[in-house]
Amino acid sequence: MLLYRGLLAGLVVASFLIPGEFRAQQAPPSQAAGMGGGIAGGVGAAPVYDEQKRPITAGGFVDSGPVMFADITKAAGLSGWTHKMGSPEKKFIVETNGSGVGLIDYDNDGWLDIYLVNGSTFDALDGKEEPPHSALFHNNHDGTFTDVAAKAGVTNDRWGYGVSVADYDNDGWPDLYVGNYGKNRLYHNNHDGTFTDVAEKAGVTLGNWSPGSAWGDYDGDGRLDLYVTGYVHFDRGNLPVAGTKAVGYAFCQYRGVAVNCGPRGLRGEPDHLFHNNGDGTFTDVTVRAGVEDKDRYYGFTAIFVDVNGDGKPDLVVGNDSEPNFLYINKGDGTFDDQSYVSGFALNKDGREIASMGVAVGDYENTGLLDFFVTDFGDDYKVLYHNDGDASFTDVSYKAGIAQTTIPFVGWGDGFIDYDNDSWLDLFMVNGHVYPEVDQHDWGTTFAERSLLFHNEQGKKFQYVPPMKGSALAIVTPARGAAFGDLFNDGKIDVVINPIDGPAILLRNVNPDQHHWVEMKLVGGPKSPRDAVCSTVYLKANGVRQRQDVLASGSYISANDQRLHFGLGDASDPGTAEIHWPSGLKETIKLPAADRIYTITEGQGITAALCNGKPCSNNATAETQSPARTGKP
Repeated sequence: MLLYRGLLAGLVVASFLIPGEFRAQQAPPSQAAGMGGGIAGGVGAAPVYDEQKRPITAGGFVDSGPVMFADITKAAGLSGWTHKMGSPEKKFIVETNGSGVGLIDYDNDGWLDIYLVNGSTFDALDGKEEPPHSALFHNNHDGTFTDVAAKAGVTNDRWGYGVSVADYDNDGWPDLYVGNYGKNRLYHNNHDGTFTDVAEKAGVTLGNWSPGSAWGDYDGDGRLDLYVTGYVHFDRGNLPVAGTKAVGYAFCQYRGVAVNCGPRGLRGEPDHLFHNNGDGTFTDVTVRAGVEDKDRYYGFTAIFVDVNGDGKPDLVVGNDSEPNFLYINKGDGTFDDQSYVSGFALNKDGREIASMGVAVGDYENTGLLDFFVTDFGDDYKVLYHNDGDASFTDVSYKAGIAQTTIPFVGWGDGFIDYDNDSWLDLFMVNGHVYPEVDQHDWGTTFAERSLLFHNEQGKKFQYVPPMKGSALAIVTPARGAAFGDLFNDGKIDVVINPIDGPAILLRNVNPDQHHWVEMKLVGGPKSPRDAVCSTVYLKANGVRQRQDVLASGSYISANDQRLHFGLGDASDPGTAEIHWPSGLKETIKLPAADRIYTITEGQGITAALCNGKPCSNNATAETQSPARTGKP
């Protein structure tokens, strides 16, 4: 969240002169003696304004152009729910980071529902006011949603941050893990529209500040294990107030103005890896597995995904203002920390970034996964290109992304093929953390607009300017975002969870007539039931695309686990090569485009949806016998 790294009094005050150029300046003698110092000091990049002299973060609109997304929040029934996190003044860092979004088909009706995590207030924690409630919006199949969180038992009523979705007990029903400031929740799906919090029994509550979580079967026993990130150790008995012992007597300033302190200078919370015991309980194996966060970096988003293509889930962690983690699975129950040697720990200038959101996708259609990581303002957002063998290069400027993103404070992000042309585009949501920016002429705003980049066939990304009055022109202090096909129409939609505001639902209305195909995978007896960390390569339309089933991503959020492939003008959906977590590999010829197929490990296609309903043509739904290789 915070890239401006003036350290504590007596050390250095950081200054940014130009994005990509970092210079540390020694504190003046009075500061070195304890009179000052900074946690968030520095000179920002030159402000960018549009023709109307508005900061580009809340301007830059064009009068005409295509409309890719429509704001249907009110019509869909989501506008009545509001996120709340602390006071409007944001005096403490715990009030600034916002919350995630989880897309989950909790009732197994084939339609995605929306889980929106809510924050809280100190008064609510103290029982002085009713706590804000998280929302579970049930998909009514008609373009509208109904909040059933209270009935379902998932209001949380704690200070909520992140969410991940996974069927941790392999019963065929998706569960929710919610990271909080305070004890975390593990909501077990009861199969009847309700959930039960079993975190205490499972041993995964932790207890201070755990924003992110990830699921993956790291040891190959067919059960999903849980990784939880730790952020700042926030002690209400020793609040991080500028000039006090809690922050080393440092000043906490942004561009010379007093703001809330952190995360730099504050004690961090460690990450944890929990092994699934198969009996509803988990065991902390962090040290044994080699993923101990010894320096207590400020962890946000974590993702289990097979980075090097060996069939074993690796672990990616975005850390705020600290080097990122990349743990490569060794296949023996342990991981090798390749954060630095891989090139993922730092950007091209050798600097750590303020990693918030992590998008995973093969944007060049090479079969290799790349990462796009959002960052604080006055610095570019980083596109890590996979060079093979789990080695990465920062290609942000070469790809045409860096310069446009510099003024924005980025959060949720996703690789999505919004126009179904077979190439993954980039979507990111933005919003500042300091309300004070609206009181100064710094060329930035607290509420910011989203950014969309169109993929030019893997060679470069083209910025898509927001048309005036369109959904891309919405200005909001965004945080979490999740991406998925909410209307079963083959187009990827976006759900945004802003801080202190109503949720935003952007429906994909791009006018293209391209074909597509989606797959819901169901694991066999030796794989996790929800097939998390499966990989599918689809050969169609002259390209070979890759998609992975993930339980987490974006900014502490969870996207649609169904795999989506745009086909362009091709009506032949091609052939899917499925790599299951068990090690089994299957090849399945898909019979028709514009369908959502359910594919069960070892059984082939077991169901299909056409226009959101079971296909009437048996030829599109009948089981296709898969060609099998690998483990049984």
